[in-house]
Amino acid sequence: MLETYVFTEILKSYWHNGDNPNIFFYRDTDQKEVDFIIEKNMTLYPIEVKKTANPDANDFKVFQSLSVFKKPAGTGAVICLYNKKTAISKDVVSVPVWEI
Repeated sequence: MLETYVFTEILKSYWHNGDNPNIFFYRDTDQKEVDFIIEKNMTLYPIEVKKTANPDANDFKVFQSLSVFKKPAGTGAVICLYNKKTAISKDVVSVPVWEI
């Protein structure tokens, strides 16, 4: 249910601005999956949705699998129940679900 909520909030934010997102789901043959990938200006922005208050490195390791697309990756996000926006790594931030 949380993933559905996040998806609809992303859609609404694009539609509110008169835009349509290029939003995808990814799963490879090893069952690695990324909940959402937004493509904008030929750059991929991966998003994971986690029902946790303390995301860690395991929550976004799957972002590395996007290299098969041969497109640059932008900052990734782990949307979760943590109480504030925080950098998890150089290329990934955790975003509280209520900020989307």
